[in-house]
Amino acid sequence: MTLEASMPAPSLPERRLARDSVGLAHIVFFVVAAAAPLTAVVGASPAAFAFGNGAGVPGAFVLAGLLYLLFSIGFTAMSRHVGGAGAFYTYITHGIGKPAGVGGAFMALVTYSAVQIAIYGLFGFFMANAIAPLGLVLPWWAWAFAALVVVLVCGQRNIAFSGAILGVCMIAEIAILLVLDLAIVFSGGGPEGISFSSFAPSSVFAPGLGVALVFVIGSFIGFEATAIFGEEAEDPEKTIPRATYVAVLLITLFYAFSTWAIVQFYGPGKVQAAAAASLDSFYFTAANSVLGPWSSQVMNVLLITSLFACILSFHNTLNRYFFALGREGLAAKVLGKVHTKHGSPYAAGLLQSLVAAVVLAVFVIFGADPYTVVFSWMAALAGIGILLVQVLVSVAIIMFFRKTPNSYSAWTTMTAPVLALLGLIGSLVLVSSNLSLLSGSESLIVKAFPYAMVLVGILGALFAIRVKRSKPALYASLGKVFE
Repeated sequence: MTLEASMPAPSLPERRLARDSVGLAHIVFFVVAAAAPLTAVVGASPAAFAFGNGAGVPGAFVLAGLLYLLFSIGFTAMSRHVGGAGAFYTYITHGIGKPAGVGGAFMALVTYSAVQIAIYGLFGFFMANAIAPLGLVLPWWAWAFAALVVVLVCGQRNIAFSGAILGVCMIAEIAILLVLDLAIVFSGGGPEGISFSSFAPSSVFAPGLGVALVFVIGSFIGFEATAIFGEEAEDPEKTIPRATYVAVLLITLFYAFSTWAIVQFYGPGKVQAAAAASLDSFYFTAANSVLGPWSSQVMNVLLITSLFACILSFHNTLNRYFFALGREGLAAKVLGKVHTKHGSPYAAGLLQSLVAAVVLAVFVIFGADPYTVVFSWMAALAGIGILLVQVLVSVAIIMFFRKTPNSYSAWTTMTAPVLALLGLIGSLVLVSSNLSLLSGSESLIVKAFPYAMVLVGILGALFAIRVKRSKPALYASLGKVFE
């Protein structure tokens, strides 16, 4: 179905994204690319091994996967009743109310902006280090701004274009890790052989599980990308639920298998000490030993493409949040425009890229280190933000089904959402209490992140209440544009 055929009025192409433009595979690519498998496994899991529950890290990934599968039960059921580019904003609005929905949207904007900026910093850091030996010495921020321009151009195209890029990057980074994992397994493991003790309760629930979950939960950020493309998906009532379950299962199984394989290489009894001794080369040492030096060089290259894919995915997610607010009338209406040829939210893309550029420029002016400050601080802020928003969504799911007639079982509409809510609250407490470890900083600014994010949500709710008083007609229409 073409955009022109489905939108007869001349003004409507500026109000709707391109329908039927993405399928199941594209949406899964966006979610998994946002999770950045190579970045999460090679970059985040060594810290989980070193500071967390050691050999029990693979089991921690399984626990996180089960939590998000529980979340998905109510989430996908509700997706059949509400949808659109607003994603979590739309869910919270329909479930809790409009002030909470706008507050959630504000928190989501800050969260995904923080993720994107964090990855820009990491991308610039790795690119500068990778290219310098070739004779081209540029500061990290030069590569970060170059990536910003490329991502902006890609985001202006049809969403399927970005999906294709993400698919190639995702397949490549998963392939190199799988080659390493299988090589370790088929070689019989390391000094302690092959063991499944990583999934034993005594290993999973060992001291340090809370710290491990800080890094593990962060590896699932980007989860809502399944719902945020509902307006552009082919047969969204089937595609969105399937994409959600496929993505969560794929991420969980892949992370659990990859971390289990590296435990076999070092041995359950030695993996924690090995990670603590070499956080930055933990996986590269294994690759050099099992596959040869070529593999670590390939992993370095694919780590950079993994970071780019992650940025592109969050860029598209952010575009649709700004687009949603513009189309709702909560922000400048120009943000609600779509490209006449590609059906993409190009105006929203320009704005959020400008915001990212300004924040990056501030970091550069103050001489912030791209890894220990830009990446670490922004990743910590994003971890708090996404859990807060997901807690709100869980509450919204429960409230929505209590007031909406439906044919679902109590397990779908109450039990699973309540269990997911409890798990997310527990995770939020763990992340908040371990922020210094997650960010690598004792700064008062970092310690204030949870309070700052709550304040953002409150300001969003107050903004909605102000709209109710000053523009009652606009307030009454909030959320309905996506129905």
